[in-house]
Amino acid sequence: MLNYFVWDFEGGIDLGLINLRFYSLMFMLSFVFSFYIMKNIFVKENVDLKILDKLFFWSFFATIFGARIGHVLFYDIHLFKEDFLSVFLPIRTKPTFQFTGFSGLASHGATIAFLFMIYFFSSKILKRNFFWLADRIVIPISLSAFFIRLGNFFNSEIIGKPTDSAFAVLFKNQSSDYGKIVPRHPSQLYEGVLYLILFFVLLYIYYRTELRNKVGFIFGLFLSSLWLIRFLVEFTKEGQTNEYINIFSLNTGQILSIPFFIIGLITLFYSIDNKV
Repeated sequence: MLNYFVWDFEGGIDLGLINLRFYSLMFMLSFVFSFYIMKNIFVKENVDLKILDKLFFWSFFATIFGARIGHVLFYDIHLFKEDFLSVFLPIRTKPTFQFTGFSGLASHGATIAFLFMIYFFSSKILKRNFFWLADRIVIPISLSAFFIRLGNFFNSEIIGKPTDSAFAVLFKNQSSDYGKIVPRHPSQLYEGVLYLILFFVLLYIYYRTELRNKVGFIFGLFLSSLWLIRFLVEFTKEGQTNEYINIFSLNTGQILSIPFFIIGLITLFYSIDNKV
């Protein structure tokens, strides 16, 4: 009997003119759920819902732009010289022109861009403290992180190292970059499930406890927890072939996670003596 699960999924939803990949669907769902979660929060706190549309637009732009630029800077910096247009557009011009979509997105880049977006939006549009928005918007972001990793699982990407554990998955459609098709850790699911748990923890804190009144607490807990999860799960993942940052046997994802984890801890300590 097989002691692993075989994952042989490939494709998406055929819409006629286009085939909607499940990663794209998960990405879209993450924004839909995020919109309604933030809408509920805005209604609860009597914030003008007209601002929500602007927040949605800036969040989407910051996520895509930051994730794409982050991927190029951290993993494919040669693209600036070899195929400059592909850095900013969902195309490839070499060796031939092709519409590719944004096939490389990095969560670290998205986080940096998102933090700048929160600062700009809070001060210029919302007219509130940075942490007021940060403490609330990270709740749906943690759910979005779950959807993104679920999309990675559908695509058989960001897979784990070979294993004979009871949780092993055989990805029949894995990229040849990962080597032989053998049972591997479903690292996307490990990470996604932990993000989902984090989402429910943050949701509970906001709606059921007085900790929501501690300025920066939810944001600090989110930042430290999410990047700790990312750091630890990376030990089960296959490294990316185009990584060029590797220190003390830590891969790029782990090294880039450390500063965010530290910022989260500092924010948590800061929040202890600060209430709304």
